Order: sequence, then structure tokens, then C-alpha cells
Amino acid sequence: MAQHLFDSFDLRGLRLPNRVVMAPMTRARALEEVPDDLTVRYYAQRASAGLIVSEGAPISREATGYLFTPGLYTAAQVAGWQRVTDAVRDRGGRIFAQLWHAGRASHVSLQADGRAPVSSVARASGDVAFAYGPDGTPGRVPASTPRALGTAEVGRVAADFAAAAAAADKAGFHGTELHAATQYLFEQFLNAELNDRTDRYGGRDVADRIRFTLEVTDAVVERIGASRVGIRFSPFSTVGNMPADDRTEETYLALAEELAARDLAYVHVHDTSGFADDGGEPRKRLRALLRDMRARMPGTPFVLAGGMTRESADELIGAGIIDLAAFGQPYISNPDLVERFRTGAPLTPPDRTTYFGGDATGYVDYPAVTDPGA
Repeated sequence: MAQHLFDSFDLRGLRLPNRVVMAPMTRARALEEVPDDLTVRYYAQRASAGLIVSEGAPISREATGYLFTPGLYTAAQVAGWQRVTDAVRDRGGRIFAQLWHAGRASHVSLQADGRAPVSSVARASGDVAFAYGPDGTPGRVPASTPRALGTAEVGRVAADFAAAAAAADKAGFHGTELHAATQYLFEQFLNAELNDRTDRYGGRDVADRIRFTLEVTDAVVERIGASRVGIRFSPFSTVGNMPADDRTEETYLALAEELAARDLAYVHVHDTSGFADDGGEPRKRLRALLRDMRARMPGTPFVLAGGMTRESADELIGAGIIDLAAFGQPYISNPDLVERFRTGAPLTPPDRTTYFGGDATGYVDYPAVTDPGA
């Protein structure tokens, strides 16, 4: 029997009332890097999603790549996120924490003592970071040139991820998602055109390129259990000036084969093809890879994000291509997105000028048509 967007789903023992996922989105509203009253309200408003994946939470000071992002490495941050998860649970919701290390997509003003960010290699992205300018004003500045992590340091980074997963557990999250997508540290190891390391974590050998991802995954699984760990990928993404990689299929199929035995909560694939065009061939190539990955991971739930509508999401679920559909931008301006999808109510368009930073405007002031007082 074909499945549909509004059917329930058993996510490794966590019952989801529908298959709509709120995708992780950086909003840069936590001025003290701790979830505050606005953060609590923002997530509580969206608790009817089958699953919420939080904005990326830096796992350490070193991992920070954007100003005003609430992390998961201090006691104050854990307490702040506990307020968020309590509010979501009180409304019957389910929420995973996305664990994030920006790698080279950072700036010295965000690092302890003005140190260089870290990456797989000492090569600047040529992109921008949201950090402090020379005059101390927040804004977009050129990302700093990173230093390459030493071989012996990789274990320390894996331990930071595991510690953040334990912090997420203490804060009341139902699970965690590893942010291995869209230019950040995992991709900086996975991309064969960027990662020219000569040690066991890089080069042309696919087993070496995926080693960092697998070691971090294993460290987090050991800490909180595989059924509570998801991972997000964006094959073919060139976000953040990541170089196009002709070995993408090789890399992600090797990952799929390795991850199949780990019985993770889910694999979350982000289709970024719409960032550059209307889909077309890049999207077809991604969908083909998605099918091949899924064939190698029978029983592992798959989530897809990127440019879907209610109709296309329902079609992909019905065809068995994915299990869950994640929506990003529609959730910014439609806190009751599930109800709007279900009833056919029109969607409110988001104001792009209020996506990042600022106050309540464009954050918690979008009304829910089904609950105007939310």
C-alpha cells in the first residue's frame, strides 16, 4: 500500500504523526549563543511537524562559523535548549539537534584568541562568513584561511561531537543529526577535489576520505545509540565554493555501504540543485544517487529536503523513493505548515530580508491560520 505525507511513521521506535520534517535552518538570533525566549517560542510554534531538526548547533567554540548561533558545549546552552525541548514536547512535538562544525567556513573573530579555523586542508574557501568586521560590527566578511587538522587531532574532534551529542541528550532532544552537508567540515574531508591530504584521512582513496565521517558517526553512536543518530548529506553541492567533484557517486555509495551496518535513525539528503538552477540534470543525477544509496541501505529511513512542494513530496513518498520530506523556507513563514498542507490553506511567503539576525520580526511573528494566538 502506498504511503502518504500525512501518514504516521515509526522512526526507529519514535512515532511521528506525519512525514513532514522541519529542516534545519540557521537563523542567527541567539545574541548570547544561548537559546532564549524567542528561540523557545519559534520552535514551539512549529511543534506539529512530524519531526523538527534544529538549526545547526556548534559543538565547540572552534566549530562556530556564524555569529549568534546557539551551541551545545556549555552548561548555559544545554539549559537553554532544555527550555526549547520542553516547549516542543509540551505541544506533542519531536525534535533532533543538528550537530555542526563549520570547519573552514569561519573567521578568526569567531575563534578563541583569534586563531585560524580548522579544516581538512589549509585552503581558503574564497567565500564569506557571518562574523565581526575590523571595526567590530557584525556582518559578512571574507572567510579566514584555515589550518589543516593534524592526524592526531581528528580523534579530539570526534570526541567533541560525542560530547555535544551527550549534551543534546541531557537537554531533552529525541536524537541528533550530524551536519555532513553544504560545505562544512565533513564535506571538507569527503570532497576529493578539495581533500588532498596524504595521511589516512584524505587523498584519492575513498576509504580514507570517508574515514573522518565514519569515526565521528561511531563516536556519537557509542555515546547515545544508533537509533538516535541521523546524518545529513548534500552530494554534488558547490555551496560555499566547494569544487565540483567527479568522484561524488563513488564517495557516497561507499558511505552508504558502510553506514548500512550502523542502523542509523535516518539519512537526510539535501538537494541543493535549485540554488543554481531549476533542477534539471543536477536534480536527476542526485535522484539517481539517492536511489542507489537507498538500495545499499535497506531498512534505513531516508529524508529528502530541497525545493519540494506538498504534491511532489507526497509523490516521492508514495513511490517509495523517500520516507520523510523536509521543508526549510516554507517553515520560516508558516509555523503551522502541516495544517496548511492538510487543509489546502495558502502559504505565507517569507521575507528574505529577515532570514538571518535581528529580533522577533520575521522570526516568531508569522501567524498560524489555524491558531492565530500561537
